[in-house]
Order: sequence, then structure tokens, then C-alpha cells
Amino acid sequence: MSIATPASGAIAFVRRWGISIASFVGGLLTLFVFRRGLPHVAWIVGYLLLLWLLVAVLVQVRDVLAASERRTHRLVLTATEYAVQTLYHGVLLFLLPAYWASTTLMSVNVVFFVVLVVLALLATFDPWYRALVQPRPWAGYIFFLVSVFGALNLALPLIGVPPVAALGVAAWVAVIAVTPAVCRVAAWSWPRALVATTTFGMLGASVVLGGRAAIPPAPLFLADARLAWNTPPPDAPMPASPIPASVLVQNGLVAYTAIYAPAGLKQAVDHVWRLDGEVVDVVRLTPVEGGRREGYRTFSRKTSFPADPRGRWTVDVTTATDQLIGRLRFRVVAP
Repeated sequence: MSIATPASGAIAFVRRWGISIASFVGGLLTLFVFRRGLPHVAWIVGYLLLLWLLVAVLVQVRDVLAASERRTHRLVLTATEYAVQTLYHGVLLFLLPAYWASTTLMSVNVVFFVVLVVLALLATFDPWYRALVQPRPWAGYIFFLVSVFGALNLALPLIGVPPVAALGVAAWVAVIAVTPAVCRVAAWSWPRALVATTTFGMLGASVVLGGRAAIPPAPLFLADARLAWNTPPPDAPMPASPIPASVLVQNGLVAYTAIYAPAGLKQAVDHVWRLDGEVVDVVRLTPVEGGRREGYRTFSRKTSFPADPRGRWTVDVTTATDQLIGRLRFRVVAP
């Protein structure tokens, strides 16, 4: 009969969680130590190609290797599954900084970022991944679809594809990429499975485009945003919320924004002024031209307000296709 000791408990803990904790710490260092920037397209494409190849192989041979009693076959299966998990981890770490920069907290597009964070954590901690993902093939397909979609949606604008077009193409390609799994599960030929995934890919692209407001517009993000008085006295400070209604009506406001976009990308953007969630004014701005490190600077001016301007105001910076890039907030109170 063996007696558990603190040392043996510590060793067991390290064996079970050591690699995962090291991977988690390494991921944090990657996110916070290195300068924030967009991953290079070649790295994203390389990761995706390798990921697709390994997933395609794993789908075809998993059942055979799992049923085999030969130790070498089981080692091959374990190594392949771990390689796929590692690639998921790498892809998601590439995506998180860019999507974090493009996400507006307290808006619907934060949901997609939360999904990326949850998947990244599952891919980081081996016991969680082995318990929740490996026994469930459908969970692995969710990892695959989200990783491919998120990576392509980020990579395509880096080569000049407009973000809204990148959304549709990324969704379509992500669904087509599961063709090997469809061949295996449904026992279909490649041509038949490819027709099916191409068709469902079009449906998936339509769904994503219809719900595009829920997807952060990566790699676009708000580099700077501030409010200023339209007609200030010489020594007037910057407006600070809450703003008295009489001062607002007298001076007016200007919303200044700097929007980062990759070189070669030209994107139409709007400033949408809202009072308590209701649209008051939509200002179409000069299209953003990418490539400026400090962001493309633009502004909208508002000098006319409702008879009663009191309430919570927002200035949403959106693409012309309604993806939220960022948001300014201020509150107007009685004089």
C-alpha cells in the first residue's frame, strides 16, 4: 500500500498540468511582451495548410489507429492529435491580439472574441482538451471551423480584400475545408462531398454576412478617438462627461477618430451618432486608406441637437457595411 506524500502529489500535478501551464505562460508572454502587431500573412497561411493536412489525415486514420493494439499505431495517433492541438493553439494565439484590438466591449461583437479565448484556453490546457474535445469529433470540427474562418477573415484584408468580402470568402472556404470529414462520416466520394460542402459553404457565407455585426472587423481597429468642442473659447478644456445640455448646444462637438487599416486597403466608414440607442445622425466619412502606422485620421462635426439632448450618447465608428470598429461615449445632463 502506497502512502501519498506532498512530494508525490506535486509530481503528479506537474505531470498532469506542467506542460499546459508552461504553454499558458508562453502564450501570455507572446501576447504581452512582444509589440502588438498583425501576424504575417505567410505564417497564417502556412499554419492553415499544415492544420488542414493533419486534420484530413487524422479523420481518415483515427478509427483504424484507435482500434489497433499495436503500440506504435497508438503513439502515431497520440502524436498527430497533439500536433493538431498545438496548431490550434498557435493559430488562436495569432488571432487573439488582432481580434482584441478590433473588439468593442459592451457590444455584440465581443461574443466572437470570447469564443476565441475559450478555444485558446482549451487548446492550451491538455487535460481539458483531452476530456472535452478529443472524445467528441464535433467539438474538433468547431475548433477547425472557427480557426480557419478567423484566420482567413484576418489574413484576406491584409492583401487588400475588403473586410465584408473577406467575411464571406472565409466562411465559404472554412466549410469547404471540412470536405475530408464529410467523406469519412458520410462515406461519400470526394466529388459528392465537395458539392455538398460548396453548397453549405454558400449558406454559411450568407449567414455570416447577415450576422456580420457580431464579428469584429479585424484587422481594422480604432487607434485613437476623442471628443472636442466645435467652437470652444480659447482656454476651454476638452469636454468631459457629463456635459451640460446648454454647453453642448452652444458649442457643438467634433468626434475625432484614427482608424488603423492594413496597407492597400480602402474602406468606407461612418460615424453614427445615437441618443439612448436611437440613431440621430449618420455621417459618411472619407474612406479610410490603409498603411498609416498611426491610423487614418478623420472626424465628424455635430452642431444641431434634439430639443432635449439629455441622455446617453454614443458615436459608433462603423464600416459602411455595419461592422463596429469602435465607440465613443458621453452623457448629457440638465444645465
